[in-house]
Amino acid sequence: MRGIVSYGAYLPYWRLDRKAIGEALGASAGSGTRAVASYDEDTTSIGVEAARAALRGVSTVPQALYFATSDPAYLDKTNATAIHAALDLPTSAFAVDIVGSVRSAVGAMRAARDARGPALAVLSDIRTGLPGGGDERDGGDGAAAFLFADDAPNARVLAEPVGGASATAEFLDRWRLPGESASHVWEERFGEHAYVPLGESALNEALKNAGVTAQAVTRLIVAGPHGRAVKRLAASAGVKKDAIGDDFTASIGNTGAAHAGLLFADTLDRAKADDIILVVSLADGADASVWRATGVSHRASGIAAQVGGGGRVSYPTFLTWRGFVKREPPRRPDPQAPEAPPARRAEAWKFAFTGSRCQACGVRHLPPQRVCVKCHAVDKMTPDRMADTPASIATFTVDRLAFSPSPPMVVAVLDFEGGGRFQSEMTDVDPKAVQIGDRVTMTFRRLITAGGVHNYFWKAKPLRGGTD
Repeated sequence: MRGIVSYGAYLPYWRLDRKAIGEALGASAGSGTRAVASYDEDTTSIGVEAARAALRGVSTVPQALYFATSDPAYLDKTNATAIHAALDLPTSAFAVDIVGSVRSAVGAMRAARDARGPALAVLSDIRTGLPGGGDERDGGDGAAAFLFADDAPNARVLAEPVGGASATAEFLDRWRLPGESASHVWEERFGEHAYVPLGESALNEALKNAGVTAQAVTRLIVAGPHGRAVKRLAASAGVKKDAIGDDFTASIGNTGAAHAGLLFADTLDRAKADDIILVVSLADGADASVWRATGVSHRASGIAAQVGGGGRVSYPTFLTWRGFVKREPPRRPDPQAPEAPPARRAEAWKFAFTGSRCQACGVRHLPPQRVCVKCHAVDKMTPDRMADTPASIATFTVDRLAFSPSPPMVVAVLDFEGGGRFQSEMTDVDPKAVQIGDRVTMTFRRLITAGGVHNYFWKAKPLRGGTD
């Protein structure tokens, strides 16, 4: 039996009140909040965080990684390789992008399901629309990851696929040309007319293939960018009323390629043995899959706690982070783009946050060194990955002169459990609340983008519990 043996989810810390959009633009923007990726996050970095959550405490090593998003950080370069490096996967592990649309997520899940050996599907999206538009108001940012493998004593299947179906048609509902910052959307009634019959066809065929009825479904998940079609299909599915739960659109927005995965992860958190879960994605067609929960005990994704938490970001700051407001740059030299040769040589440190530990005296070094700072032993080091090692703040400074899209910049000196000290920029933090002794965890972020190159590295963020 092959199926999902582990999973994880990640929602950015920040939330934007929709009322703030309406107040700024003088128009109704509805109620609730949307999840907002920070200025130093993109679909690659939040994909890393979801994947880390999926692999935490799991001994199974993926032999393939499939990354899906509608908003890749790079074009003409594989983004999955950065996730591969951040997870410190072996060189032999395959990594590839399946990108360009919300439906890409279905492709990544199917590829991981059908792969030979353990495979990881990472679904990630950042939804951006023009100011005042529906995508800005109703969108959201987030990521989910699912590890597929055959059932084994050290990797028990939590949910197995028992049926599925697809319905594909070519029609113009949503599109974005290369270089454009926002998508175009056709008139809503047309999309609803196109999607609902396709969704009904895929849903009914999936149930037939699984040998179950709609009334047997414990939880129905319908996701897609077209909100009216999603609601109409869910209402006509014929499942029990209590099988349709919160779709998180009021609290985090629609997270595009990641949304079905986030809802699926939340459902698995509470699933009992033999629960039937039906997942339908409406995006350039319709795809339905039926899953049976096995009841195997597992670590929950904690997505419910992530949905309810988070700090507030102002609308002008949100527009700045998204590039719609160009603010006065610092009167300092422009940042330099990272260079390819040194970045490649330092891959283990730069992407996987791997230090070194002296074999002679046990001292830990961050960044890794050849010569021990204590006993001066030469080339007697072993790699020591630090990404999941908690730390505490030894001292810190609040820098109001250094440029940051979210000023002021907080820089802290960290002491790691088991030894090792490192100076790190902090993120997702209130400068007024930082104190010496605070517990922090490391998170994968984009430091800068210069010369068309994203400079990824690790920052510290407050340890708030949940899946941190």
